[in-house]
Amino acid sequence: MSDLKRGLGEAVAAAFAAVGLPPALGRVTPSDRPDLADFQCNGALPAAKVAKRDPREIATEVVAKLAGDPQLALVETAGLGFINMRVSDAALAARANAIAADARAGAGMVETARKVMVDYGGPNVAKPMHVGHLRASIIGEAIKRLYRFRGDEVLGDAHFGDWGYQMGLLIGAVMDEHPDIAGRLAALNARTGGIPAQETADALALFSERVSLADLDRLYPAAAAKGKEDPAYRDRARKLTADLQERTPGYFLLWRHFANVTRVALERDFHALGVDFDLWKGESDVEDLIDPMVAELDAKGLLEDDQGARIVRVARQGDKRELPPLLVVSSEGSAMYGTTDLATILDRRQSFGPDLILYVVDQRQADHFEIVYRAAYLAGYAAEGSLEHIGFGTMNGTDGKPFKTREGGVLKLNDLIEMTRGKARERLREADLGAELDPDTFEATAHKVAVAALKFADLSNFRGTSYVFDLDRFSSFEGKTGPYLLYQAVRVKSVLRRAAEEGFTAGPISVTEQAERDLVLLLDAFDQALVDAYDKKAPNFIAEHAYKLAQGFSKFYAACPILPAEPPVRASRLALAQASLKQLELALDILGVEAPERM
Repeated sequence: MSDLKRGLGEAVAAAFAAVGLPPALGRVTPSDRPDLADFQCNGALPAAKVAKRDPREIATEVVAKLAGDPQLALVETAGLGFINMRVSDAALAARANAIAADARAGAGMVETARKVMVDYGGPNVAKPMHVGHLRASIIGEAIKRLYRFRGDEVLGDAHFGDWGYQMGLLIGAVMDEHPDIAGRLAALNARTGGIPAQETADALALFSERVSLADLDRLYPAAAAKGKEDPAYRDRARKLTADLQERTPGYFLLWRHFANVTRVALERDFHALGVDFDLWKGESDVEDLIDPMVAELDAKGLLEDDQGARIVRVARQGDKRELPPLLVVSSEGSAMYGTTDLATILDRRQSFGPDLILYVVDQRQADHFEIVYRAAYLAGYAAEGSLEHIGFGTMNGTDGKPFKTREGGVLKLNDLIEMTRGKARERLREADLGAELDPDTFEATAHKVAVAALKFADLSNFRGTSYVFDLDRFSSFEGKTGPYLLYQAVRVKSVLRRAAEEGFTAGPISVTEQAERDLVLLLDAFDQALVDAYDKKAPNFIAEHAYKLAQGFSKFYAACPILPAEPPVRASRLALAQASLKQLELALDILGVEAPERM
């Protein structure tokens, strides 16, 4: 199914070819002046330089070739040689009917599907998620859904941070605070041949009684700070990390407790955001690959000894600045953060064979990923260019600084979700919405409004930029917000319900009014928004389309009465309303937002 821009582009390209000029000059874009035209082509200006002719003369010849094209109600030369085009009502109606009949609402698919892995979320075991994880989760989920909707085979992986230096820090901190746990760990570590089931259960019960996720969250910052200041403390943590990675029984069992208590909180927070993962893998899942991988890197001549550690040099001739090497094995013998990232690439190649892996991670990690990617290319674990860092900026408070609590601490993600739910309830009541809903449905609706506020606030910005999160503004039912989009979707659903109750049905779409024309042109633009979002890995193109579509429907609804209209017109406008709702809900679903049935 071809959109109007593509169809006109083919016609204009043929017209340029017919006057002896390159068809590529016939590029068509939406008009800069929608009051004058629907689409425009500026190709006569560069053509004039090639042909050394007057651009208006060239444009006039091209316009003459387009005369009589049934897609066009008007085609004319303007200004220095611009070509303005107004689409015919018949062409608009044909496109609108095709969109209305299409389950994908006019959205195309990729010509060649790829296998794509999206690495996002990135929570750490033993730490509750904070607002810093919000953008990775929201953007990653949207990219995963977008690539899947476009036809790729896609897997999303949470990729837990669960096996590095922070685990050694926490094991040491727990032992320091709880001497009885330290004693139990020593006894378990002395075991050979495995730990009996009852002893395992008793140890886990002790850990559960003494060490909560809140305790771990409290202990980690102090331990991390001490590790920076005290070389002996740091060395002990590194030794504990290496012992854990050797699966020393007691440390490994305590680590299992860390993972268990964290998983409960992670699943709660991810579920609240409507974020799903196909894989819940972490750094620990590739531990068995690391020793063989290190041996292979050594055999390929990529490993070098450096002050007791082992490294892979990744600097290239022509680099504007030299990248440090990848530290593969520390001087204490433990695998490092980059080592597990490299092993994860190997694991993904063996288990899924992706054509592309997208890492949705804070853009401040760009150098780290470039180092890992170069090592993977050197080792032959991935094809050059098949690993891509999808960086993003920070979410800031109204003071322009990274979002914090009033006390200046890092805001927990669950606290932000609860705060936004509370604001959604307040907004619904202020707008006199939801009064007819039962309490459970009201709560479910408030949650959907909260998620829409959080996600649209993020996804309406290009991911590479930082943005200011203003809860009061983003939770409003007016303006460019997620709740506004939900309100418009619910409005369409209300109209369609009333039509069904009165026995009215949709019929063939005809286009006569300006608001109808504008709405169909917006519906037609969906596929281009998807293409732009896909190519640039930027969901803001879809968010922008959804907002414009909601606005367009609102203007159409005000200018073109639906239910009071005469039967043929009413049937046409009902079909337009149905197509608008279908496309809006598809766009919202890609963004990870669900519209309620009523408000």
